Amino acid sequence: MLKILALNYPAEPFDIIVKTFSGLEYVLKTELETIGAKDCTVINRGVKCTGGLKTLYEANYLCRTALRVLVPVAEFEVNSEDDLYHGIYRMNWPDHLSVGDTFAIEAVTSYSTLTHSKYIALKAKDAVADSFRNKYGKRPDVDTDNPVLRINIRVFRSQCSVSLDSSGDSLHKRGYRISTGPAPINEVLAAGMIMLTGWQGDTDFVDPMCGSGTIPIEAALIAKKIPPGYFRNSFGFEKWRGYDHKLFENIKTEAKKNIRPLPAAITGSDMSGRILSVARENVRNAGLERDIRLRVGFFADSKPPSQTGMLVMNPPYGERITSENTSRLYSEIGDTLKKRFSGYEAWILSADLEALKNVGLHPSRKIKLFNGQLECRFMKFDLYTGSKKQKET
Repeated sequence: MLKILALNYPAEPFDIIVKTFSGLEYVLKTELETIGAKDCTVINRGVKCTGGLKTLYEANYLCRTALRVLVPVAEFEVNSEDDLYHGIYRMNWPDHLSVGDTFAIEAVTSYSTLTHSKYIALKAKDAVADSFRNKYGKRPDVDTDNPVLRINIRVFRSQCSVSLDSSGDSLHKRGYRISTGPAPINEVLAAGMIMLTGWQGDTDFVDPMCGSGTIPIEAALIAKKIPPGYFRNSFGFEKWRGYDHKLFENIKTEAKKNIRPLPAAITGSDMSGRILSVARENVRNAGLERDIRLRVGFFADSKPPSQTGMLVMNPPYGERITSENTSRLYSEIGDTLKKRFSGYEAWILSADLEALKNVGLHPSRKIKLFNGQLECRFMKFDLYTGSKKQKET
């Protein structure tokens, strides 16, 4: 028997699910607790919590490690295509959508008899359209690029969860990055990496292989307390019924009051002048040209700006470099860290675990992260002057 369990949005508090990358769940949980979200529980690649409109808006605007902020509105059992269709059809869609609006559906499935996510999305789209057509004689249109309402469907085993996507475009699209180099790092991943180090702008920051500048830019946003949503033109919830424009403007105003001058130096470098010109463009778009110093140069020739600081880097791996050059590069990275960056804390992200061994330093911490589909290790190296024993005494 098909049972629909309607959840309580827009009554407050309501459930909220915030998605992130695997490995960043506890960073996101801390962010959500900081903005006042309640009942925060880590789930697979995300955090489930409760809150109201203020929490919903702030999760989108303030949380650096959030990819999407979803509001569950229904759950029901699904064992067949008909179960899916009828479950979606029986939902009261006019609570969220008008005939003149547009919508889009994204679906994921796992461990289910319904194995094709695109077919699930198509079947659900038909159910939404038919429910309107049978009530009003016409239906809302589909717009996959800029819909009024983006609907997220997740089928796991025999359970279907239907959520409204309050973010619109993925939240990694901050709005400052116009151009990229090869294999650019995701903005959410870059921010999460920096937050995992514990750095908040208290010491100088270096990215000696900065590519198109994402890591230095995210570091500057963190240090200056600029919200990750500061450069975004829109969020999905701004098109929703019941959108509280005044509340969202107050959130942005209060966040702007916290923006501060950069307390430390941030430096990025890359051996490619062409790629660094892309970084300069992105830095300008973020209004950070006075805060981030960029230079063309090889890492082996780099000089730290101060005696102590934080170094975070995402060196080439996989398709970005041929395997025959990988060992030499990572060995050079280790030599340069030892010779030039004593007193620094260094973190390296790489999917090439064999190449990381060539760094020749013992990591004090290893964190599993994913860069797209690539499983990576984010490794911490404490760079001492002299021995570790001397450092501890």
